[in-house]
Amino acid sequence: MEQISKIYYFYVLHTADDYFYAGFTDDVGKRFAVHQAFKGAKFTRVKSRHPLKLIYAEAFTTKSDALKAEAAFKKLTRTQKEHFLHEHAIDW
Repeated sequence: MEQISKIYYFYVLHTADDYFYAGFTDDVGKRFAVHQAFKGAKFTRVKSRHPLKLIYAEAFTTKSDALKAEAAFKKLTRTQKEHFLHEHAIDW
């Protein structure tokens, strides 16, 4: 029987108070709903950060690769994050 490989995602949210939040998941829609419900990450539970906007998601075939993409994004400066998002045609 052929094994179906799981897909993992690195994603970026833009908050109402103009921050970027990066994370990883195997279900972007479900994870975004958790953030929207003020659950999950402590950072996104803060009411002043809402509404949240999902502005980027990238699929990976391994959890490790998704985690590496998240870690690399988090190490960027604000200007570098904006450049990354603009390069990927993201307008927030």
